[in-house]
Amino acid sequence: MQRIIIVGGGHNGLTAAAYLAQAGLDVTVLERLSQPGGAAVSALAFEGVDARLSRYSYLVSLLPQRIIRELGLDIRLARRRYSSYTPVPGENIGLLVDNEDRTATADSFAAIGAASDIERWHDFYGGTGRLARALFPTVCDPLLTRSEARAAVGDDGIWSSFIERPIGEVVEQSFDSDLVRGVALTDALIGTFAPAHDDTLAANRCFLYHVIGNETGDWDVPVGGMGSVTGELARAARLAGATIITGAEVISITPDGEVRYRSDDDEHVLHGDRVLANVAPYVLSRMLGENSVDRPEGAQVKVNLMLSRLPRLRDESIDPRAAFGGTFHINELYSQLQTAFDTANTGSVPDPMPAEIYCHSLTDPSILSPELQASGAQTLTVFALHTPDRLLTPENNDELRVKLQDAVLKSLDSVLAEPIESVLLTNSDGWPCVETKTTLDLEAALGMPGGNIFHGPLAWPFAEDDAELGSPGQRWGVATDHERILLCGSGAQRGGAVSGIGGHNAAMAVLETLG
Repeated sequence: MQRIIIVGGGHNGLTAAAYLAQAGLDVTVLERLSQPGGAAVSALAFEGVDARLSRYSYLVSLLPQRIIRELGLDIRLARRRYSSYTPVPGENIGLLVDNEDRTATADSFAAIGAASDIERWHDFYGGTGRLARALFPTVCDPLLTRSEARAAVGDDGIWSSFIERPIGEVVEQSFDSDLVRGVALTDALIGTFAPAHDDTLAANRCFLYHVIGNETGDWDVPVGGMGSVTGELARAARLAGATIITGAEVISITPDGEVRYRSDDDEHVLHGDRVLANVAPYVLSRMLGENSVDRPEGAQVKVNLMLSRLPRLRDESIDPRAAFGGTFHINELYSQLQTAFDTANTGSVPDPMPAEIYCHSLTDPSILSPELQASGAQTLTVFALHTPDRLLTPENNDELRVKLQDAVLKSLDSVLAEPIESVLLTNSDGWPCVETKTTLDLEAALGMPGGNIFHGPLAWPFAEDDAELGSPGQRWGVATDHERILLCGSGAQRGGAVSGIGGHNAAMAVLETLG
């Protein structure tokens, strides 16, 4: 029987384990932490506060229903009624995009002086919908070539706008309003440090993955928190016969399949016919002793908060439950995003800090205890942009964490009618319920080099026309320089976000190899 060793028990590693174990292979997963799940976990982040926060990853869009169905996963994803709310900086109005009321959305565009952009908004996202319907159904199949992907989209204008030209060009061409342009651009910047006019098209690739999920681009709340997703994947893997070893830190891998790991101060060695690496390519290169991959860079700071209630807004016409019911953008005008990039690029912390906020407990109150639900308490997750890893060092991390947290809370306060500190819950020790994670904190906790949430630069979900596609690993976008070693995580060609796609495709490459 073929033995498969999977290095890393995050969601992709668990996905691969479940598929391969169901196919009858001998599968062992080695996870460094005390529980599987990686970045997709739920945690009691604040002492004495019974709330299961999605501590790191927080929303789901790219997990194909195909994987949920094939692995028999009991996963529920809750759709948010509101797409987003964006206050106009310095004013008492904002833009509310209501997925269920086009008239109300049009009225909101008009209220901020952007009436001319509403039809363009629908046209713009009609184009991304065309991309989603053409490309997302292919992500669990062997790679299309660029020419095949372009033919599948079938509209050269859409292809050129989103795939071949810097995303800033189509955003500026599509909208007049600085605010509307900013809302559209943010999907190109989540975890990606790039300007709007980016000749490398890194922002375009980030944007594409944010708008194609399950052919709609909707980002849903996992009921029970992110831990419910990886809990189901771990259950499916174990039920199929996979062995998951936690507290197992992999020290080295050899090209012939020898994996050495440390557990409880003892070293152990396993030999696999195939090794699947659910770690960043940078980390894999060091495990192989090659040091051949540049250290990637993340560009965000993550802040988790617990509130006694939702804060009041400067815009009194908007119910806070609606404003916080989708993605709440703060200081993310198009012009502000570019200024923030320029500031960070010169080594300083942006002021104001562009960020977006998610209130999971509004959509899924089950993550709160009955007592917290009855009290009106809510969670907030803040994801701040343009805070690249280059700003941090091991020596300044603690000091800069405080500075970044202060900048995030200051930015949030600028659009509220009361300070956010006034509605913070306190933990059992009397400390405010605020938890901030820098890129270095993410690297230390999760092994994500540079705090890069995608494990490295995102790739297009298709192969170039001249790409080598002769091996199963190459055809599925999971190949490394070593035949026995495959990528199965976010660093795979169609990796990034909580999707299971990297794990699925690595498993399919193994099964294709075995015939």
